[in-house]
Amino acid sequence: MHCHTFFSFNAYGHSPTSLAWLARRKGWKLVGIVDFDVLDGVDEFLAACTALGVRGVAGMETRVYVPEFATREINSPGEPGIAYHMGIGFPSGRVPEDVRPILAGLRARAAQRNRDMAARINAYLAPVTIDYDRDVLPLSPGGNPTERHMLVAYLRAASTQPDPAAFWTEKLRLPRQEVETLIGDTVRLQNLVRARLMKRGGVGYVQPGPESFPTVDELHRLVVACGALPCATWLDGTSAGEQAIEELLGMWLERGVAVLNIVPDRNWNIPDPDLRRLKVRKLYEVAELARALRLPIIAGTEMNSPGQKLIDDFAAPELAPLHGAFMEGAWFVYGHTVLERALGLGWGSDWARAHLPSRPERNAFYEKVGRLTPPGRRGEALLAELRADMTPAEVLARIGG
Repeated sequence: MHCHTFFSFNAYGHSPTSLAWLARRKGWKLVGIVDFDVLDGVDEFLAACTALGVRGVAGMETRVYVPEFATREINSPGEPGIAYHMGIGFPSGRVPEDVRPILAGLRARAAQRNRDMAARINAYLAPVTIDYDRDVLPLSPGGNPTERHMLVAYLRAASTQPDPAAFWTEKLRLPRQEVETLIGDTVRLQNLVRARLMKRGGVGYVQPGPESFPTVDELHRLVVACGALPCATWLDGTSAGEQAIEELLGMWLERGVAVLNIVPDRNWNIPDPDLRRLKVRKLYEVAELARALRLPIIAGTEMNSPGQKLIDDFAAPELAPLHGAFMEGAWFVYGHTVLERALGLGWGSDWARAHLPSRPERNAFYEKVGRLTPPGRRGEALLAELRADMTPAEVLARIGG
């Protein structure tokens, strides 16, 4: 439920359509895409899911500034007050005119951050340099490169040096023998170069501040106007912000968050047994609190780094107790998506608020819709029989009949 496509960065090169096809071939019950700062893949993905008979949902991710946590890290390591945040369940890639500047601002901010970072890294890596327009932009089909696209461009440029090992030995300040081993392991080399040059402490990094990203309210205005669901994200429970779990989730609910996203591998697939136990405990704690707050949880891998799994191991002993909650969240978002696409009757609609005023009954209704609505053309035909003047019971009877 969190696969990046090549419109942001997918380590396997998947387009929205190829992810839908992968889900069809693998027999996945549901699949979701989430791209950074753009909705470029939404229409293609949802159309492909319909054509292939796949249950699909689409989202967008960015970072936001959270003034209530200005002095505490949340889920962006080393960056107090900054949070990764999402919208999920977009019915299409169409954006109402009054919120288009918000979406355009996301793309513009990201592009400027990248260009500024490239200038700083170019100065350090010279004579190896990249031209952002020539070497980076073409790597992203929608013209929305990420740090990982820049990383690919730098590694390509460095490979043209007479002695790439000598170059990286100097720039990474590592023994030549270690660098020679890294050059034979592309994944490790990419991760190390990114950590040394682009992340906190690296020459390309600049600490973000309140003006670096949109506010939560700005992003929510965009998400809601597009008919999607505001979605908070969870890292691993170890930051100061995430340790204040009740305060954090309470704030998100007050700001209109409808869903919580988790990337499970970060919370259990960890070599250190003590750290694994700690993070698994934190995962269970946030899942239990989310259940009590009637906040559905969705989960999934990002596919934005080579070697990442295509799908999480939900049968693992650490994740198995949460599999039911993850599925309920997925059905919920899918139920919202299909009704919002069909008639504009999604979770945040006036219709939903009038007929289903409480969060528990509204969540339960959209979860049932998700479970009952078949994928593909059959589901599309059933949804076409619905009317906006129907009651929730009539909707369930029609699609469940």
